[in-house]
Amino acid sequence: MGATVVLLAAGQTWAEGLAGAPRGGAGGAPPGAGGGGARAAPLLAGHRLIGIDWSQDALRRARPRMGAVVRGELEHGGLPLADGCADAVLFSEILEHLVDPDQALDELRRILKPGGHLMLSTPNLAAWYNRALLLAGVQPVFSEVSLRGIHGRPGSEVVGHLRLYTARALRSFLTASGFEDVKITGAPFHGVPRPLRLVDRAACAVPGAASILLAHARRR
Repeated sequence: MGATVVLLAAGQTWAEGLAGAPRGGAGGAPPGAGGGGARAAPLLAGHRLIGIDWSQDALRRARPRMGAVVRGELEHGGLPLADGCADAVLFSEILEHLVDPDQALDELRRILKPGGHLMLSTPNLAAWYNRALLLAGVQPVFSEVSLRGIHGRPGSEVVGHLRLYTARALRSFLTASGFEDVKITGAPFHGVPRPLRLVDRAACAVPGAASILLAHARRR
């Protein structure tokens, strides 16, 4: 049996990396087990998977593809897991939705073993197109000013983003939250218009300008 992996969120990208990690060297805990976390499960064969979600329906859908599913959330009492139980945490597309991200990282750090891996993804406020939009006086992509509709930015869907990070801010935040060896890389965004997707992929070579930030850090 490999490492203990706790899944929170849609962690397809990081799941691919974790699947190639040395056995026993990484495990994870991401929210959103019923969505991307469950889709990532086949990529994590050989590891012990624990999916976490608040939705009973999501847990029901995730159960056939995971070793264990647990109902819980980062806020209002924390995760129903023991201290230091996870080799790694896969935390994808969640941070930007949280009212209290400090509490969330404290909780993830609690369940990680010393030296355990945190693998996190979140939209980049300073994505290459957002820099151009701001210069033109347009609200950046990923940001929202209302829960009822889109105002002043491209797109048509309200997704509930409360906090956005640049690569510099994310690195500083993780370090201040008790993590070390923070490495930031970039990933493309599926919502970029097709004619611009090659540019979006090329921007990943400069993580600070990429659409999505991928952070890998270890618990101090």
